[in-house]
This record gives sequence, C-alpha cells and structure tokens, in this order.
Amino acid sequence: MTNELDIFVGNTTLIDEDVYRLWLDGYSVSDAVARRVRSGILEQTGATAAVLQSDTMDHYRTFHMLERLLHAPPKLLHQLIFQIPPSRQALLIERYYAFDEAFVREVLGKKLSKGTKKDLDDISTKTGITLKSCRRQFDNFKRVFKVVEEMRGSLVDNIQQHFLLSDRLSRDYAAIVFFANNRFETGKKKLQYLSFGDFAFCAELMIQNWTLGAVGEAPTNPDSQVDDMDVDLDKEFLQDLKELKVLVADKDLLDLHKSLVCTALRGKLSVFSEMEANFKNLSRGLVNVAAKLIHNKDVRDLFVDLIEKFVEPCRSDHWPLNDVRLFLNQYSASVHSLDGFRHQTLWDRYMGTLRGCLLRLYHD
Repeated sequence: MTNELDIFVGNTTLIDEDVYRLWLDGYSVSDAVARRVRSGILEQTGATAAVLQSDTMDHYRTFHMLERLLHAPPKLLHQLIFQIPPSRQALLIERYYAFDEAFVREVLGKKLSKGTKKDLDDISTKTGITLKSCRRQFDNFKRVFKVVEEMRGSLVDNIQQHFLLSDRLSRDYAAIVFFANNRFETGKKKLQYLSFGDFAFCAELMIQNWTLGAVGEAPTNPDSQVDDMDVDLDKEFLQDLKELKVLVADKDLLDLHKSLVCTALRGKLSVFSEMEANFKNLSRGLVNVAAKLIHNKDVRDLFVDLIEKFVEPCRSDHWPLNDVRLFLNQYSASVHSLDGFRHQTLWDRYMGTLRGCLLRLYHD
C-alpha cells in the first residue's frame, strides 16, 4: 500500500499583523497570548492553547530579529535573511515608526535626551501606554532627529529617503524634529486643547516660510556649518522682523492701518464694534510677537504668546472663526496700501505663516 503526501516548502517570513500590533504595543508574550485568547482565535482556528503560545513566541522572536533592521529601514529592503514581500516590508516599517497622539503630545518640543527619557515612566502612567511602547516611540523620534538634523535639503524628503516612511508620516516626523530643535513650548495648561495635528500644521508652515531652506538660501561661506536648512529658523529673517514695529510705533501708520481695515470690514463682521475697539491692542500683540522672535526664549514661547495676545482676546469677545478669518485676511492685505511702509515682503513672509497658524489655533 502506497501513501501519498503533498508537501509544500516555502521560505517567506509570515507576519501576523495582530501579533505585530501587540508586540509594538509593548505586551509580553503571556499578555499577548491572553489577548489573543480573548479575541476568540482558539474557537476560530481550532488551535490549542499550547499551539497559540508557541505561535506567539515564534512571532515575537521574528520581530525581535527584525528590529535591528527596522532601525535603518533600507537595510530591511536589501537583506536576504528574511524573505518578506515589499508590501509587507512597507507595513512593518510604517507601523514600527507610527506613534500615539497621547505620547507625542507629552514630548513634543522637549529635548530628545536622557533627561526626557527618564520621564517616560510618568508618561506611561499618565497615558496608559506601556513603558516599552513609550521607549520605542521616543527612541524612534531620537533616531530620526539624529540622522536628519544636519542634512541639507528638504526635511521631509530626507526622512522619506532614510526611513522609507509614507509622505504623511514623514511630515509628522518633520514636525517632531523641527519642534525638538527649536524647543517650542507645548506643555502649558493653556495649550493643552491643541492637538499634535494643530502643532504639526503650524510646523509645516514655518518650515516652508521661516527657515533658511524656505527661501533657498545657502551659506555664503562654503565652510559654513549651517547645513540644517529646514531645521533651523532663519536668524536673519527673525532679526529683520523688528522692522515691523513701525506699524504700531508710528501713530499715523497705526491709525491708517486701522482705518483701512475698518472701512473694508464694516457690515461684514458680527463683532465689528469689538474689533474696532480692540484693533490697536490686537495689532500691537501680533507685531510685538514678531519683534521678539530674535530671542530664543521668545521663540520657545511663540504659541503661548499667540494664545495670550490674539486667541484669548478674540475668544473673550466671542469672535466666530469666520470673523477671525476675515479680519486676519484684511489686516494682512491692508498693509500693502500703507505708503509709508517699506517692508512688504518681510510682512508677507511673517503674516502669511502667522495667519495660517492663528486660524488653526483658534477654536471658537
């Protein structure tokens, strides 16, 4: 009697996405097994608890071996040990570098150093994210920062090239790197209502308009160390912003600016009276924020100042968001009609970004 047995042999590395998620979330093998049991997998597959335990351990061993390659994603693409289809490789990389909103809000703008890493225990307790997952996310932020902080060219492109992340995730990491480098304050109580997405939106505007890379400037000295074109704010631009003070220091210019804005918006704002009464204070606030940005401390406090000098006064007078939009558009545009003002390009570079940020920060 002859027995026939069909055998299939393959060397493709199998990746269970659910187990990978559990591993990324920092669960131990035993916790992962318990969660898989609760999901009903034993009933669905007919497997025994022992088989499930073995399967989970096998996946965890594979992920542990893959982790060193995930630290430098191009290595994962070019290695020959693990036969993983390109679509699966992309999934492994993207999910490894994904992060939790609650976690990134706790560390955004902080120095990515050992001092901050010591706070991860408290962050884990506060957010409910496992300590192991917090460490992975923090180490990812730090790794990306170290690789791209002094590179020339587009910050987003550099992140995509060296870490093979999607466009959206690369832009998020660009915001994290930009905030870590410039140490913007994001943790104060009055900023807690803002999401990571709010800050990332503002970071993208600042990278596009306020950095050396924004205007394609290169160092005049070939030996200059100014290589991180998209990471550092343009110091010359920040220095020049003090020239905008004439808009509030010159009484005639201030009165004319107010007159132009009020004439254009009369009958269009539901809060016209409040805007007219508070125009000079709002204008002084916006211009003085610009004039102070030459100092590192004032750069760090940019979002605090924007909330205090503009958002809170408008909110206390119950400005609807559309009125804020109309005001900022007219406030910015009217400066072009001030014959005595000589810094139109500088103004547009400043207010173009500030207008976008303020509209994002304003929750009516």
